[in-house]
Amino acid sequence: MAQPEYVPVNADDRVRPTERLPVPDGWVADRPGEIKGVGIPTGKRLGSPGPDQGYGLKLARSYVEKGKLVLADGEHAEDAVAGCLGVALKRASMFGRAPVIYDFELAYALWGFLDASAPKELVEFRKPLFQSASHHYWDQRGIVDRVPDSTLRMQPADVRARVSEWRSLLVV
Repeated sequence: MAQPEYVPVNADDRVRPTERLPVPDGWVADRPGEIKGVGIPTGKRLGSPGPDQGYGLKLARSYVEKGKLVLADGEHAEDAVAGCLGVALKRASMFGRAPVIYDFELAYALWGFLDASAPKELVEFRKPLFQSASHHYWDQRGIVDRVPDSTLRMQPADVRARVSEWRSLLVV
């Protein structure tokens, strides 16, 4: 409702004219990091983009906090988290969703981090792959690239049941 003319108004309370902004120029995707073309580029070592992947780090670390990881001598939890994080995020992005706890169950089970009776050959195979993976991005990508899409489409319980056949689940 408008204020009557006979009511005194402070100078600070008076309506000021608005500042008009100029119409922006057209925009062109010409920056070096722009993705050009129809879709996102795919291939080895390019990663797997997906929604809410930061939450995946919280889920991955929950296995460490709850003491669920079984590590061999000389292995570190940070390296297991870094290597399996990429595997779980790739699985989540394959289904077009944010990561869930089952993605991490599959990743940790696949590499034998959830069972003390994991095959010794698997443990010896993973040791050099995961060594210092938390410090080297390309090592993390190499771990992810060893897991085929057919394995990522499996149920976590099936992977746990078939961990003794680990050579058929990974690219060796």
